[in-house]
Amino acid sequence: MGGAVKDIASKSELDNLRQSGAPIALHFWASWCDASKQMDQVEAEEHPEISEAYSVSAVPFFVFFKDGKAVDTLEGADPSSLANKVGKIAGSSTSAEPAAPASLGLAAGPTILETVKENAKATVKDRAQPAPTTENLNDRLEKLTNSHPVMLFMKGTPEEPRCGFSRQVVGVLREENVDFGSFDILSDNEVREGLKKFSNWPTFPQLYCNGELLGGSDIVLEMQKSGELRQVLSEKGKQSLEDRLKTLINSEKVMLFMKGSPDEPKCGFSSKVVKALRDENVNFGSFDILSDEEVRQGIKSFSNWPTFPQLYYKGELVGGCDIIMELSNSGDLGATLSE
Repeated sequence: MGGAVKDIASKSELDNLRQSGAPIALHFWASWCDASKQMDQVEAEEHPEISEAYSVSAVPFFVFFKDGKAVDTLEGADPSSLANKVGKIAGSSTSAEPAAPASLGLAAGPTILETVKENAKATVKDRAQPAPTTENLNDRLEKLTNSHPVMLFMKGTPEEPRCGFSRQVVGVLREENVDFGSFDILSDNEVREGLKKFSNWPTFPQLYCNGELLGGSDIVLEMQKSGELRQVLSEKGKQSLEDRLKTLINSEKVMLFMKGSPDEPKCGFSSKVVKALRDENVNFGSFDILSDEEVRQGIKSFSNWPTFPQLYYKGELVGGCDIIMELSNSGDLGATLSE
């Protein structure tokens, strides 16, 4: 078996290689995974039809072919096991004992040998990192998918997409004049892998509307062609004002609706409340009602309170400037916001 490394561009190309009868070690990798680069490569997320055909659920992942048939698999960058399996399909290993890493050089070439040695170290390093609990990760994914009425999980950013499929979906959303949020899955492997299981969708980009998965690039493109995308997004993509206000009010345990920002208040009453909260070392979120007239007018009716600032604790209105100052002067503000 030679040591040539070939980047597989399509399933048909793989089929042609497989049908040649030559021994093949097919390596599924991902650009974010240091332990899966180089060697015979199929980027798992770019070729879902191949990944699904061989039940690839993690990278690095190897499928071994002999005489045109898949005869073995290996998950993870394990030099000894990989050397043994490569040796078997190349006819260089007859022992049931694990092959020494050096024998991989005979079977697959020195470049691959060095790569596997180095990437095995990366795998050990990755495994040493504590994994988040599923519950915590699911909570995070729930918040992320609901962080914007229309939310796109993509490779790169809308300004700099890092794959053609992500670029296509961004183009579609902009053609439809859709206001959307985005998350770069290349920046966070925990989110990237977790989202696949969370939504039972193995590839990216993924488009969500009000926290519900619409689909990937193929579905988004089909929906645009049929006119269905515009209809779905117009019906679901606009949160009702009441839902939006509830989301904002509950976005932090202590939430202040004010004029300006805590560092640059734009009215004396807002400035007083900010100072009182900081004097008590209270962590709080804030929303500048001068930046959004819809929220400014809506929250007056929502909470039946006509003036600003307004302070909320666990989603409930505490009051305005006068009440906050009374609580502060009596020494009760800290206790009120920590019950």
